[in-house]
Amino acid sequence: MPPTAPAPEVVTVAGSRLRRGVARPISSPATVADVRGARIGLYSAAGQAESDESYSNPTWEGLPLVFLVQQRQGDWLEVQLNTRPNQTTAWVRAADVSLRPVTHRIVVSLASRSLTVYDGQNAVMEAQLAVGTSSTPTPRGNYYVDGAVRTPDPSGVYGPYQVSVAAFSEVLMSFGSGVGQIALHGTNAPSLVGTAASNGCLRMANADITRLANTVPIGTPIQIA
Repeated sequence: MPPTAPAPEVVTVAGSRLRRGVARPISSPATVADVRGARIGLYSAAGQAESDESYSNPTWEGLPLVFLVQQRQGDWLEVQLNTRPNQTTAWVRAADVSLRPVTHRIVVSLASRSLTVYDGQNAVMEAQLAVGTSSTPTPRGNYYVDGAVRTPDPSGVYGPYQVSVAAFSEVLMSFGSGVGQIALHGTNAPSLVGTAASNGCLRMANADITRLANTVPIGTPIQIA
């Protein structure tokens, strides 16, 4: 994580006072912020007296709330949010989170429909993917793993694991029982791996998603290009 970074573009969301920045690529090791309390305030700028919004911890899905740190300014952290619009950031107080390093990162190539996991500079895993279709594309950008769960039916459509990505479909507001957030997950149709077949999620062979879920920690940066 660089000690300083260029001033980010600002995103204004209708109905919100929060002025959001845009996430940038993070070099290894990344810094992950685990939220400590039941709620955390989000600020438009470092040093602001009152928060513009707040998030609950755990999330609506019952997962611990985690952010990817973009930069630090004294007692303040700019963090990437797991919400729409994609790749947006806000500021939090450093005292409200616990920080930890993550040396892993995930690089997804939509052109080759493949995934590579790095630990530092070393590639430690490669796998083929099914990606979004032309009408429901996988969103490109810089994201992070914001949760991981075992599924109730390992032989079902999502396979044995779902590794949640802090990214959302740009054409669908919902699919399945969710809010249009994408994930890396397994599949009960392995013949479609290597094709463009999903609503935006990244499907993998069940053996590969099991390995991935047991390799990368929560907070791992993901670049989708």
